[in-house]
Amino acid sequence: MLAIRIIPCLDVHAGRVTRGVKFGRAEAGELRDVGDPVDLAISYNQQGADELVFYDITATAHGRRLMLDVIERTAAHCFIPLTVGGGIRTLEDMQEVLRAGADKVSINSAAIANPELIRLGAEKFGSQCIVVSIDCKRVGPDKWEVYSHGGRKPTGLDAVEWAVKAVTLGAGEIVLNSIDADGTRAGYDIDITRRIAERVGVPVVASGGAGTLEHMAQVIQEGKADAVLAASVFHYGIYTIRQVKEYLASRGILVRLT
Repeated sequence: MLAIRIIPCLDVHAGRVTRGVKFGRAEAGELRDVGDPVDLAISYNQQGADELVFYDITATAHGRRLMLDVIERTAAHCFIPLTVGGGIRTLEDMQEVLRAGADKVSINSAAIANPELIRLGAEKFGSQCIVVSIDCKRVGPDKWEVYSHGGRKPTGLDAVEWAVKAVTLGAGEIVLNSIDADGTRAGYDIDITRRIAERVGVPVVASGGAGTLEHMAQVIQEGKADAVLAASVFHYGIYTIRQVKEYLASRGILVRLT
């Protein structure tokens, strides 16, 4: 059994880490500034995070280029795997991000628009580098729809079917973001996490809704997640990485304690 990974998520807008609720929009003043991305990344590296995820949350919606300077500065100070997403549309974008110091690239809207990008990326850089991020919202009983452009546009895609297709094309990991739960601290969407985890043969990272230590244990034990991603509980000092790992270990969940 592989150790469960604890992954802080840095949602970056205009060079700053921000937080909102249910994919709040910058243009509507719905995001709260929580700090400098490099400073936060260094802190989480020191706390013992297993990985870091950087999302430029408005790059695709605003048609903006990649935040290479932030990636380079983070990679120079942190020595844990770094996943970067937001605004990655081509193989050339992937190469730039990897050269800047990322270990994985996360694609979402570009993969929906051109699923072949998953296969091409996996062939060129290896499946272990290609993460497909899925933003989904419950739209009916036992039904979750995929949204693109930072949760702004419904796509008509079924979340489970899209996850299966993404893995078939070569994705090495799925990050599952619940729009309904995002930033609420009311718990992960256990149901959709489990449904996808049971259908794909790659790691599934649960994202959206972490508010308590029990929430993290539940999405691992009941939702079958391979990793938990969280933002608010770490940014606002509610829990440290160490506290999360010690709690999960007390529940019999294998983690890396450093």
